[in-house]
Order: sequence, then C-alpha cells, then structure tokens
Amino acid sequence: MRVLVLGAGFGGLELSTRLSVALGADADVVLIDKAEGFVFGFSKLDVMFGHATAPSVRHLYRDLAAPGVRFVPATIRAIDPAARRVETDAGPFEGDILVVALGADLHPSMTPGLVEAGHEFYTVAGAFAAAEVLDRFPGGRVIIGVTSTPFKCPPAPSETALLLHDFLVARGLRETSEIALVMPLGVPIPPSPAASQALLAAFAERGIGWHPGRLVRELDPARRVAVFADGGELSFDLFLGVPVHRAPQVVAESGMCVDGWIPVDPLTLETAYPHVYAVGDVTSVGTPKAGVFAEGQAAIVAERIIARHRGGGASSTYGGQGICYIEFGDHRIGRVEVTFRRGETPAGRFDDPSLLHTADKAAFGADRIRRWFGREWTDGNVAARHVPAAD
Repeated sequence: MRVLVLGAGFGGLELSTRLSVALGADADVVLIDKAEGFVFGFSKLDVMFGHATAPSVRHLYRDLAAPGVRFVPATIRAIDPAARRVETDAGPFEGDILVVALGADLHPSMTPGLVEAGHEFYTVAGAFAAAEVLDRFPGGRVIIGVTSTPFKCPPAPSETALLLHDFLVARGLRETSEIALVMPLGVPIPPSPAASQALLAAFAERGIGWHPGRLVRELDPARRVAVFADGGELSFDLFLGVPVHRAPQVVAESGMCVDGWIPVDPLTLETAYPHVYAVGDVTSVGTPKAGVFAEGQAAIVAERIIARHRGGGASSTYGGQGICYIEFGDHRIGRVEVTFRRGETPAGRFDDPSLLHTADKAAFGADRIRRWFGREWTDGNVAARHVPAAD
C-alpha cells in the first residue's frame, strides 16, 4: 500500500514519521516537497531578531532516515485526486492513499506596494532577509501589518511587535522609534480572551500602538504610508507585512477546493475523494492555520492508514486541540491550550508568560526534530538562548 504525502511541513513530517514507526519498511511512503529543508515558524523570528543563524534552524530533508519513507525533492505540477496521481519535476507518482499537506502559499505581490516599499516576514526567505533589514534599521516608525485573512499563526504579528521592542531597546533605538501593530482581528488572539488581555497589557506597557479591526489594503511607496481597507492611513519608515495567503495554485487547479481551501470531514480529515485526505493550512477544517494543528490532524490520518494496512478499523477522531507558545519578549513565553470543535465556541486556558514556558518551547522543538529527523537539535535554536532555569 503506497501513501503519497504532498508537503513536508508539520503535517507531512508527523504523518510520515508515525507510519514509519508503526510499519517500518512496510510503510511505503513517498514524501514530496520542493523545499530543501524544514524550518519552524518560531525559528524564523529567532533568525529575524538575531537569536539564531539561518543554517542552524534549517533541517534538511536529505537527512530524513525514517524506514519505509522516501523523500522526493520536487515541485508538484498537477494533482489528480480521483486517480491519486501527481505529476512532478521528478516524474509521475501514484498511490493507494493520497494526503495533501501543502500548506498555504504567500503572495506579497497581491498587495499593491508591499514588494516595492515593505518587507514580508512570513516566508522563510522573507524572515531571513528581514534580519538584514533590521540590522541596518536606524530607527523610526515601524508598522507590522496584516494584508489578508485567514493568515497563519495568528499570534505571530503580536510576537513580532514585542520582540521588535526588545530589539530596538537593545540597540538604543526605542526612544526614537514607534511600533504600530495593525490587524483585522478585534483582539490579538480571539480564541483566548486571557491571552489577548495579556498581550494588550504588554503593548500598553511598552508603548506599542494597537490598531484592531483594520486590514492593510496597499502601501504607497512615494508617500511611505499604509492604506487601510477603511480608507485610513498610517505613515512608516519600515513596514513588516503578513502577505496574502492562498491555497497553492496546483491545489486550486486540482478541483479539490471550495471557497479557496480544501473541505474535509472535521473528524477524519477525509476529502470528497475516496482515500484522499488533507491536513493543515490547505484545509478549511476550522482550526487556526498553525503547525501544531496540522500535526494533530496528521496523527488521526496516520492511525486510519495504519488500521487499513492491518485490516482493521480506526475509531479515533480529530478533536481540534492545539498548544501555542507566545513570545512576550524578555525571554518570557506564554502558553495557550485551546480546543476547536465545529459549532462550539473555542475553549482553553492561558498560562502567563514565564521562563519555564521558554524551556517548554525549546523542548517542543527538540522533541520533534528528534522524532522526525532522528537527531538532537541544540545549536542555534531556542534551546540555546541564555535562559535561566526558573523565574
């Protein structure tokens, strides 16, 4: 039984690893991704603000050593979900089961003026390039702005504002700089009122401007202003943007999308096509577009595939749980645990920022690299920061 896994992010790596652990060499997994390696979302911010180097946070797919898993470095050109067949730069592949985990593509050019006058920091390349921009930044008015919904990792813009504050303080530039956070959401993290309140308090304490319910429609390069969807404007010297998110074009052309994303059974992650699943940001499952949710969805798909391989049935269903670590600056991290169920208000808890959660976050990343890549990860990542043992 061959399993084609498209995309090697949180979802694809977790699925492939679980199949390898359970089935060994019998797994017969083909994992396809065009990137050379995996980078955690939080690692992008680590590089951006000088806490790590780019090579130290990139985990090369060529180092995958999971029995029964073959990694194919290729761009996917076409997907036929009915035939469970894909066309790639490395040739065609067919499977008994197809899992789409290609995430969301980001399009800075879809926001007028963003490429010319701003800097996106949500792609790996964009975040790494932003590190050089920040290194040269002499101070001034900074806008962190969201240009479309939905967008990945809703806490990330807030984290960026707080980490930027620390960055400018360390460089002696904070008193001559302004930071504004522009988001279409009414609060920083709608599913967690407690986390939102903590972030708003942190913004107020640090003098970070908060502009809720506003979407950046375009940048005017000549006047150096961000223009909002409601017609308002805000001037800037540096604009850090969250670009437009869309399902990958190859997914859109496959006929699998409805209203821009792949609809799935929220309990099983099955699509409308037999033996075809989708997990993570590419779906409209109803959870935030964040890696930890893709990982949880992949675990359910893995169980169903393993049960089919062994001739049994799988009873587990996806429960919508996820954990998110939120950078508050000064080496302190908050923790949100939330559950999303269709038709219900998200429920969860928030743990106040703490040095202990900083250690937990480091362990979170190290554990996944250990499981997915079979090696320890210490150099250059969040675990290597000078973090005290306790508050």
